[in-house]
Order: sequence, then structure tokens, then C-alpha cells
Amino acid sequence: MRHFDFSPLYRSTVGFDRLFSMLDSANSDAPSYPPYNIERTGENAYRISMAVAGFSENDLSVEAKEHVLTIKGDKAEEEENRDILYRGIASRTFERRFQIAEYVRVEGAHLENGLLHIDLVRELPEAMKPRKIEIGSGSPKQIETKAH
Repeated sequence: MRHFDFSPLYRSTVGFDRLFSMLDSANSDAPSYPPYNIERTGENAYRISMAVAGFSENDLSVEAKEHVLTIKGDKAEEEENRDILYRGIASRTFERRFQIAEYVRVEGAHLENGLLHIDLVRELPEAMKPRKIEIGSGSPKQIETKAH
């Protein structure tokens, strides 16, 4: 993977520190467990699907706070009297964080067939939505100002 040096951009921009930090962390070697998908399910809807085989609802927690979605899995210790010959299903503790954009909220989460699905929706406030401006004909309206 390529590594980019953002230091020239730090010298010529103001207020983009968070963006550059996210890009730097995306470049670093992130843990690969558990595997996940991010998909668009609609124009303003998204879903994160995470493979959590062996975890129950009680072993998982999902928390959204200040533009960060945190998913934790903490599997209770299994009984020691089991004689496992080969362990291919990982059940180790994990914590995965996702940066979520402004106006994106977590709509819900559910566990189905070993996959944890987290649904997200982007909801722009009315003031941020595009609006159509009527173009009138004729003379422009005069705006009255009060002199003090």
C-alpha cells in the first residue's frame, strides 16, 4: 500500500486536521478482525455488516458518540473441559471504530446468521437541503432600509 506525506498540506490549510488524521489512520495497518462490509442500501442509507460468528447479542455492544461508531465484542470464556482439536473460528475480544459523517445517525442493529448488521441513515437538516429559487420577470423589488 502506498503511504502519502500530508505535511505540505498541513502548512497551507486550516481546519482540515481531522481529515488528514483520518487519511493517515486509513493508510496504517488496521486490524483485520472481524471482517466487515460497508454497503449503500439507498440514496441516503448505508449498512455495515460484520462477521461475528460465535458471538451472541449479549457479547456485542454498539455505541455511537461524536461522529465515531464503536463496535465491541467480548466473548465470555468457554468451559475448560472441552477438548478442541482445531480452532478455526476466532472468538477473541475486538473493538472496531468507524468515523461517521456529520448528519449520519445509527438507525438500528441486528444479529442474523452470524452477521451483525448496523443500519445508518444520512439526514440533512432542511436548511442544508437544496431549494429551488423562483426567477421572476419584470423590475426587481426594492428592499427598504431604515435609516437611523
